[in-house]
Amino acid sequence: MTKSIVTRFAPSPTGYLHIGGARTALFSWLYAKGHGGKMLLRIEDTDRARSTDEAVGALIDGLEWLGLNWDGEPISQFARAERHKEVAEALVAAGKAYYCYATPEELTEMREKAMAEGRPPRYDGRWRDRDASEAPEGVAPAIRLKAPVEGETIIEDKVQGTIKFPNKDLDDLVLLRSDGTPTYMLAVVVDDHDMEVTHIIRGDDHLTNAARQALIYAALDWDIPVMAHIPLIYGPDGKKLSKRHGALGAEQYRAMGYLPAAMRNYLARLGWSHGDEEIFSTDQMIEWFDFDAIGKSPSRFDFVKLENLNGHYMRTSADEELLDAFKVYLPHAEGGADVLAWLGEGDNEKMFLAALPGLKERAKTLVELQESARYLWAQRPLDLDEKATKLLDDASKAMLGRLLPNFEALEEWTAESTDAAVRTFAEAEELKLGKVAQPLRAALTGRGTSPGIFDVLEVLGKAESIARIADQSA
Repeated sequence: MTKSIVTRFAPSPTGYLHIGGARTALFSWLYAKGHGGKMLLRIEDTDRARSTDEAVGALIDGLEWLGLNWDGEPISQFARAERHKEVAEALVAAGKAYYCYATPEELTEMREKAMAEGRPPRYDGRWRDRDASEAPEGVAPAIRLKAPVEGETIIEDKVQGTIKFPNKDLDDLVLLRSDGTPTYMLAVVVDDHDMEVTHIIRGDDHLTNAARQALIYAALDWDIPVMAHIPLIYGPDGKKLSKRHGALGAEQYRAMGYLPAAMRNYLARLGWSHGDEEIFSTDQMIEWFDFDAIGKSPSRFDFVKLENLNGHYMRTSADEELLDAFKVYLPHAEGGADVLAWLGEGDNEKMFLAALPGLKERAKTLVELQESARYLWAQRPLDLDEKATKLLDDASKAMLGRLLPNFEALEEWTAESTDAAVRTFAEAEELKLGKVAQPLRAALTGRGTSPGIFDVLEVLGKAESIARIADQSA
C-alpha cells in the first residue's frame, strides 16, 4: 500500500518567519497539497532562551498571513525530549551508541590539536570501545552514535542528485548531551519518524546534516524520508539574504503592502519554474509543483520584480477581495488604525469601494494604495503637498472660483457630467483641459497626482467636492 504523503515545516522560533523559511514552508505545502497529503508544523523550540511564546506566535502569524495552513496542531520539539532520550538510551543498549565521558577540557584539547595539525576538528573516539567501569567519578556522560568509520554515506536527493560523504568525516556525533538534553540531530530524526514524515524539503545548508541523520536512521533501522534540499535565497548582490538586504520577516512584507497571493507566486518562482510562466494561481502551483523543476543554483531576491508582480495582483483582484486585504494590512501600517476606523464609519467603506477601481490601477503596493486614497479621509482644509501648493497659485485659485458656479448648477453628479462641465468651462475660458484639471486635482486631493480627477469628483460627491474647491478658490 502506498504511504500517504506527509511533509513538515520545522522552523526554529527566531521571532519572525524568515522569507527563506517561508519559501520552504510554501514548497512543503505545495507538494503535500498536490499529492493529497498533509503538511505538519513542528516548532524546533529546544533553544529555550529564544523560544518564547511571542516568537512562536510570530511564526504562526506569518504562516497564517501567507495562507499556508498546516494539518493538526503545531508540535513542540522540546515537549518530546523524553522520547528523544529514550531512543538514545535504546541505541546504547543495542550497542549502536555509547556513553562518552570526555570532559569539556578534553574536547577543547582534541579540537586544538586537530587544527594545529591541519585536520578538521573531530572527536577522536576515545570512549567508543572502553568499558563503563573506566568512567571517571563525577563526570556526567554524553551519548554518542557509534558511526561507521569506513565507507561512505550516500544521500539520494531529489534536487541535488546523488551526494556521497566519506564516513571518516562524519565522526561519532553526540545524540544526548551530558545534561540529558537531546541534540538537534537526534530530535529531528525521531520526530520525523514518529510523525510519519515521508518527504523532507529544506535548505541545502542542511545537506551535511542529512548525512549525519542518515547514520542515525541506519542505526535505528528506520526508513529515511525522501529528501529535497533546495538552494538558498541570495540578495541582489549575490550574497546570502540577510538584514542588510532589507525586509526579512513575513510581517515586514505585510507592512510593506504586499499581498499574500503575490508573495506565494513570487516565492514559488525563486528556485522553481514551470516553463516560461511567471504568473500563476495558487491552484496552478499546487497542480504543477514538483522537484524536477527546482534548480540547483541560489535564487536572487529582486524587490522590483516582486513589486511589479504585486501590482499585477492588485489590478486583477476583485474590489471586495482587495478591500479585505487592505483591512488586514492597515493594523500594521503607519496611520492605518485611523484609516480602519474611518472605513467603519457610515458609508465610507462604500465610498472606498467606489474609488478602488481607479486607485488600484495606479498602485503597486497597499502602501501606495493607502497614500493615493488619502484624499478620501483627508480633513478640510486639506494639507497640500509641494506640487499641489505650486499648482494653486493666485491665478489658479481665481480660476477655480469661476468654475464653482458651473459645478453648483449641476443636477446630476457623475464622472461624465463633471467632465462635461469642466470641458465647457475650459473652452469658455480658452484654457487647455490640463490647466483646469491640475489645479482642480490639487484642490480636491491636496496632491499633485491622483486617480482620474472626474472619478475623484464622483466618489467625493457634490457637497464635499464643492466645499474643498471653495477652500482653495479666490
